[in-house]
Amino acid sequence: MSEVIHPEEKIEQIEVGELLPKVMKLKKDGFRLSQACAAFIDEKFELSYSFADDATYQYTTLRLVIDTDTEVPSITEIVPPAVFYENEMKELFGVKIKMISVDYQDKLYRIKVEQPLGPDKDQPKAENEGEGDVK
Repeated sequence: MSEVIHPEEKIEQIEVGELLPKVMKLKKDGFRLSQACAAFIDEKFELSYSFADDATYQYTTLRLVIDTDTEVPSITEIVPPAVFYENEMKELFGVKIKMISVDYQDKLYRIKVEQPLGPDKDQPKAENEGEGDVK
């Protein structure tokens, strides 16, 4: 019978200047990036970078809560697979991520509306948006 491991799930809210050093430490300690995501809540961006240790099942999330005009350094030089997560954050939400190793220049997705999940910028509705909504 295999041992049941009860890992601690840790969410650490950090400042922008702490992101790169903390990502480097997690990588050095054997953690891998398991997901990164963005949300637009209360007029701010909430960015979560989650890391897993496959040996211990420990899970750590670094969370940034930033203003919409705050620039965030890319972690792609430390964790190359983050390129897709960060392009998604930039394109769908409008997060200002600088120095992404491969920047798709908002062409990762084929969407008609710029930054559809970010702050409302009085953008025109996409075709058929709202059709079929329950009223």
